[in-house]
Amino acid sequence: MGFLTITEILNHLITNQNEYCMEVTPKTLADVKGGTLISYEGRVQLLEIAQVPDEHVNEFKSIEKFKIFNTNNLWVNLKAIKRLVDAEALKMEIIPNPKEVDGVKVLQLETAAGAAIRFFEKAIGINVPRSRFLPVKATSDLLLVQSDLYTLVDGYVIRNPARVKPSNPSIELGPEFKKVANFLARFKSIPSIVELDSLKVSGDVSFGSGVVLKVNFIVIILLLLRLGTVYKWT
Repeated sequence: MGFLTITEILNHLITNQNEYCMEVTPKTLADVKGGTLISYEGRVQLLEIAQVPDEHVNEFKSIEKFKIFNTNNLWVNLKAIKRLVDAEALKMEIIPNPKEVDGVKVLQLETAAGAAIRFFEKAIGINVPRSRFLPVKATSDLLLVQSDLYTLVDGYVIRNPARVKPSNPSIELGPEFKKVANFLARFKSIPSIVELDSLKVSGDVSFGSGVVLKVNFIVIILLLLRLGTVYKWT
């Protein structure tokens, strides 16, 4: 199904009695780890990379074989949820996800909201444009959405039309910016990045107010060198 407006999606789901709808979008090389929809045992199901055997991971990451991935924008009929909960029918699979936290290897046990799709009747996926997918999984993503690259219009996050290039800037922040509290402490205000192509920052760096970043911007500070606040660098 091609892209529909929010109202059209809602109307389609009501008309066709689809209890569950997952918005998916075309996969790029930046999204190779994203979950994808498959048909298994006659039902639509979500396949996550953590569920894929090591020998098939590269196949899963292929943007030719698996061309879409889950945006985690989900439409679910609340009456259907109640029916399934009352019947104790939502048998969600536990997904083990190895991670490293502060240098310690841990095994995080997860359930994916998208995995519930297999329990609902007439579940579907709808292919939506990239503009419907704006993940914030790291502080580099947070910098993008808090900047002037996006604006809020009538409750919708809209990309700034002043941004000429179709792609977003490439943002790479060092470990000093990894935690949200540290990230916020290093920005007196979020820089303007409408004209930015790429940003790489590593080391003890802080940004003052009114900073405008353009084209390619790199700041790498050695551990023994402390840089003061960056003021109005362009």
